[in-house]
Amino acid sequence: MDNIVDSLNKAYQEFVAAAGNVLETKGSSAAQKTESTDTALESFKQKWETFGLACDQAEEFVESIKQRIGSECLVDEATGNSSEPSTGLPPISAVRLEQMSKAVRWLVIELQNGSGTASAHPSTPFDGRFSEDGGQ
Repeated sequence: MDNIVDSLNKAYQEFVAAAGNVLETKGSSAAQKTESTDTALESFKQKWETFGLACDQAEEFVESIKQRIGSECLVDEATGNSSEPSTGLPPISAVRLEQMSKAVRWLVIELQNGSGTASAHPSTPFDGRFSEDGGQ
């Protein structure tokens, strides 16, 4: 995480410096288009793109952490290991939760591919009744 923050900070500092350079170059050339203003603008464009990439990487990292935390909370809640008050639903086994998760992933893939069949993958049969988790 520190590397991502450092990369984002460095890209931001370089972007701001390039913006300042554009303003200085424009000011010293009496707002005329010159080779130095073109060079400054090109550098500014490159720094803007680099900063955008650093922002995208930071956003991807944050999203992956959010998903990981959400998954851990879901597993804790579903298996009854949560320290928070229960939702009133009976806990299910982690194996069953994984089977359901795989079935949902296959459904999402099928929907994204436009197959429209919406049937679970044969290796992960899905039974929404949770019959084997009733006593756990």
